[in-house]
Amino acid sequence: MRLRVAGVVGARASPPAAECLAVSLTEAARRCWIGLGGNVGDVAISFDLALAALDADPGLTLRRHSRRYRTRAWGLEAQADFLNAVAEFDTVLAPEALLDVLQAVERAQGRRRDDETRWGPRTLDLDILAIEGLAWHSARLTLPHPRLSERAFVLVPWADIASNFELPGLGRVSDLCASLDHSGVEAIP
Repeated sequence: MRLRVAGVVGARASPPAAECLAVSLTEAARRCWIGLGGNVGDVAISFDLALAALDADPGLTLRRHSRRYRTRAWGLEAQADFLNAVAEFDTVLAPEALLDVLQAVERAQGRRRDDETRWGPRTLDLDILAIEGLAWHSARLTLPHPRLSERAFVLVPWADIASNFELPGLGRVSDLCASLDHSGVEAIP
C-alpha cells in the first residue's frame, strides 16, 4: 500500500489493523467528498437516510451537499435513469475505514453488491471521490476516484459545492466539468 499525505510518500507492506480503523484523533479532520447515486426504489429517500446515517457516524461531519441530478445511466445504459449528488464531509477516518462506513450504509439501504451487475441498477451507491491532501492506492481503494474525469454525473453536482477544489494530477473540478458533455445531466428542482 502506498500513502501520500501532503506530498510525503510512504510505503508499507501492510498497516496494523488498528491503523485501518481511524486516523489518530489528534490529527485534524480532512475534507472529503462522497458521490451518491442510485436508480432502484425511492432514491431521494435513500439519499436522505444515507446522509443522516453518515452525519451520525462519529468519524464524519456533513458540511453540505449538492442539488440532486437526474442522469442517464453510465456504463450499462439499458436501465432507468439515476439520481446523483455529491456531499462534502469532514472526516477523521482513514480511507479504508471510511469505505467500510459507506458500504455499511449501502447495505442498510438494501444494496447487495454480490448480486449486482457492474454499472447496473442499484438502490444506493456511495463512492469516495477524494480526500483533501491525500492520494491513496490499495487493493480496495484508489483516491482520487480513478474515473472522475470521465463522469459528468459526478463533476456537475460536485461543481455545485466545490468547483475550485484541485484534484492532484487532474485539475480543478470546474475545469474537468467544463470539458465534459453535460447532456443527460439535469438538475432536479
